[in-house]
Amino acid sequence: MSASTGEVVAGRPAERLLDFADRAQLLVAGSRGRGGFSGLALGSTSRALMSYALCPVLVARPQAK
Repeated sequence: MSASTGEVVAGRPAERLLDFADRAQLLVAGSRGRGGFSGLALGSTSRALMSYALCPVLVARPQAK
């Protein structure tokens, strides 16, 4: 997949994103900030990407209100 194309795939988000990580220059994942410790905790997809991706990972969080 390249920056100019899109692809819809079925499956678990972390597994599908990790399928692309060996060819990617950067993975960008969003964080919804849910839970009581939203400033500290990451979701399961972000944690998996940061642990297993073969490229850099950026986790984007919403702006504080």
